[in-house]
Order: sequence, then structure tokens, then C-alpha cells
Amino acid sequence: MRGSILVLGRGFIGKRISHGLGCAISERKIFTLKDAEDEIKKKKPKILINCAGHIGGNVDDCELDKDKTLFANAFLPLILAEAALRNKVKLIHVSTGCIYHFDYKKDKPINEAKVPDFLDLFYSRSKIYAERALEVLSKQFNILIARIRIPLDYIPHKRNILTKLLSYKQVNNLPNSVTYLPDFINALKHLIKIDARGIYNMVNKGALKYKDMLDIYIKYSPGFNYEIVDFKKLNMRRTNLILSTKKLEDAGFNVRDIHEVLKECVKKYIKY
Repeated sequence: MRGSILVLGRGFIGKRISHGLGCAISERKIFTLKDAEDEIKKKKPKILINCAGHIGGNVDDCELDKDKTLFANAFLPLILAEAALRNKVKLIHVSTGCIYHFDYKKDKPINEAKVPDFLDLFYSRSKIYAERALEVLSKQFNILIARIRIPLDYIPHKRNILTKLLSYKQVNNLPNSVTYLPDFINALKHLIKIDARGIYNMVNKGALKYKDMLDIYIKYSPGFNYEIVDFKKLNMRRTNLILSTKKLEDAGFNVRDIHEVLKECVKKYIKY
């Protein structure tokens, strides 16, 4: 599998996938279809995993550079899809689940069939543009859209939700779907093995309240303090939601509940 996969995007997720799958990561910046085809012809991968994108310091920064956001999150995935299908390469596009409104009182966990409807943020809109087009292409071509959400890992990183939470004094306590990256990598291996196509929610089962994880962290690192704050008082436009894992489970992957991984994650994080 190693030599047949090429990762595009040298950010947190790209490097993590490259390490987890033991595969190469591209150094090349892609701006045109020719750039993409040249890199495919040079590296000769059977699978191209797109982890490139733009988010800035946080999703609000996407409003400050709309051109960069639109190109990286919407146009680039389509350029890569065209290059991949022209060269008979499987494309795996790492997408996001932050594309839905969610009513905790009425809604059930969101499955892959629901049309994205969170248009409040330019970041989310740019992600929706690419995903909707790729979903159509995946009905005929070998394209997998892997949705992750709120990445959690035992390796400290500014994009890791645990690292983020430890830098905050206040956290909200809304339940959210979370992707534990070691489990995500194993799920990705499984979907590659069965040559899956279309959209898959790549999150852990259940939903995480940040308090649950921080309380475990405090057991191993006494002295850390935080307070719970009502999300509405933060006055922030954000998605808070729960995604369904049924499709991933039906594909034959054993999806662990997010609460099963917390102790493992925190202990490794502290020792890292």
C-alpha cells in the first residue's frame, strides 16, 4: 500500500495520514490541472489523498482571504478529481462534517444522505461546493469523500482539539462528533481495502462533551482549571452537531465510541 499512495497537503491531517499509512507526501504546490497531472505522472500513485485546504488560524480567517479559501477548499479538489479520473487514479478527499445545522432537541445523528445546509460561514460554504461536486462524480468514478470533524489526537498540535482546549479558560459543553485520528487512520485503511466510494462520516461513535475529556485530563495532570460557559454567550458562528457512523459500521469497520478512547488519548498525550 505504501508506494501506491500519495498525500497532498502538508498540514496536520496530511502529515498524520502520511505517517499512519507509511506513504509519501507531495512537496508540490498545485495550481493548475497540468500541475496535478505532472505530479501524478511523476509519482505514479494508485491513490491520491487530498488533505490540502485553507482554514487560517480558525474558520473566521477564511472571511479575510476569500480567494485563497475558495481555491484551496473548492477549486483544488475539483482540479485533483479531474486529474485523477483522467489518469485512472483513485481520489480520496478529506472533507469536513462542519456543514450542517443541528437541532439537539429534534435531530438524530446526521447521515451521509442529508444535503449540507450550514451556509453561515464562508469556510463551510467552500467545503460544501467541493463535496457536492465530488459526490456526483463518485457515482461514476473512483472517489471517496472522508468527512472528519474536530480532530483529536495524542500528539500535541495546534489543530488537535485537546491542545486547543488546554489553552482555553472557558469551554462550551455541547455534545459534538469528534474524530480520534488513530481510529480515523485505521478506518481509512479499511475503506481503501474495500475500495469504498462516495461519502463516509469518519468520526467516532457517540458525542463528546469537552468536560468529559478535560475531567480525565485533570486526573493525570492536577492543577488544570477551566469553566463551562453557555455557547450562546460566546457569540460565535460555529457548527455543533452529531454525525451518524452507521454507514461506516455497515462497511465492516468497528467504530469505537468516543468515550472509549479518551483515557488512552490523554495518557499518551501527557507522555508524548
